[in-house]
Amino acid sequence: MLEIDAPEKLLRHVGETIGPGRWIDIPQSRIDAFADATDDRQWIHLDSERTQDELGHAPVAHGYLTLSMLAVMMYDLVRIENAGRIVNYGMNKVRFIAPVLAGDRVRGEVRIYRVTQEDNFVRAIFDVSIFVERLEKPAMIAQSIILYFNEDGSGR
Repeated sequence: MLEIDAPEKLLRHVGETIGPGRWIDIPQSRIDAFADATDDRQWIHLDSERTQDELGHAPVAHGYLTLSMLAVMMYDLVRIENAGRIVNYGMNKVRFIAPVLAGDRVRGEVRIYRVTQEDNFVRAIFDVSIFVERLEKPAMIAQSIILYFNEDGSGR
């Protein structure tokens, strides 16, 4: 974990890899809740009997569920003590490389790709990877863009 006291201190850590973080369980109940929240009830996510019969494995977690786990993973990996607002600005280059299955455990790792001091915030771009315990290669990769403001609302 990277712990710093102000957003601009991220500038000193460009190129560093942080993690991997803690394991997070992806039970079928989490997949079901995500399906309910998004109205994405495709059988591949919810029908364990059919996925076993047709695909030979447990239901597949939604790709966007996997992506959404980045929020908790980022908080676990990068802590900025005096950050006021932290804004998810967006994602680049999201790729779902391998399925996350019901019952899997996932964890994240980030590399600080670029950090810039803007007028009133710090913009950080992280290369992020989400790993599944049963696989060697990441299940998902992306670039996450986060804006960090100091407690007073500034980036300085």
